[in-house]
Amino acid sequence: MSTTPARFHVVRDTTPPEAIPPGAVVALGNFDGVHLGHRAVIGAALEMAQAQGRPALAVTFEPHPRSFFSPNTPQFRLTDLRDKLRLLAATGLSGAVVMTFDAARARTSAMDFINHDLIGRLAVSGISVGFDFHFGKGRAGSPQLLADEGPRRGISVHIQPHIDVEGRAVSSTAIRNALGLGQVDEAAELLGYPWFISGEVIHGEKRGRDLGYPTANIRLDPACGLRHGIYAVRVGRGAERYEAVASFGRRPTFDNGAPLLEVFLFDFKGDLYGSRLDVAFIAFLREEQKFDGIPALIAQMDQDSIRARAALAAAPEAFPRLGEVEL
Repeated sequence: MSTTPARFHVVRDTTPPEAIPPGAVVALGNFDGVHLGHRAVIGAALEMAQAQGRPALAVTFEPHPRSFFSPNTPQFRLTDLRDKLRLLAATGLSGAVVMTFDAARARTSAMDFINHDLIGRLAVSGISVGFDFHFGKGRAGSPQLLADEGPRRGISVHIQPHIDVEGRAVSSTAIRNALGLGQVDEAAELLGYPWFISGEVIHGEKRGRDLGYPTANIRLDPACGLRHGIYAVRVGRGAERYEAVASFGRRPTFDNGAPLLEVFLFDFKGDLYGSRLDVAFIAFLREEQKFDGIPALIAQMDQDSIRARAALAAAPEAFPRLGEVEL
């Protein structure tokens, strides 16, 4: 007999106390990208929760504190809130607590955060946190403070050491830097899955259709720091999977306009307008470039498709594991 997966609970500031799973073990962090280091923190929380017979939740903050403190500085996020929650939902957690990071949150002292939020509102039984996570006004709260205060309150605390992959420290910053260089394979090694974006297919200039390459166009966050160029990608539409070649950039042959992701799905016929797609980046093929004419562009697109198919055939058939989330 089949069973329905447990619903992933999203707890917000407005969620009434009776709707919050009581006595949970929490994994505490910003979790941008939900990379291998984050997954180690989450894994420890899941182990603690299983041992105690408790639910396990992620506690995260929106917007990212960097965006609050530097609102005029573009922040390249690896995952928006929706995709972060979808990734968290696939880890085995029972849910996530999304705390609004605003002026009041920025003024909250570390001890008030422990006493009011973790103990008073969530009644946590355990905490898992990364070695470099800080919280509270002036970032005064540290993992060591949690380790000191937790046992006094009957709360288990796990501090996760840093994680390396072949001598490279895993961090959201390192992943952003790799993506900025087009090194999507290195980003995938640090994430534990191919980096992806999700978005709704919009109407474009329909030039691709005239060139024999009809594309699904997706407008990314203006702060996206992915290197402009041509990529081999895998595309998800719900449970469906497709292989594709994608261009991310300003289309210098035509208008040099705002950055746009244009995806050509191999062996696909149909209307994708209005669909939400997940696009996972597998391999960087070449830089974006300007062509002298349409024939040269089409010839290059033919070669890009051949190279993309070859790159996808040689790559592991990996795709991000994503859960269902009600926002």
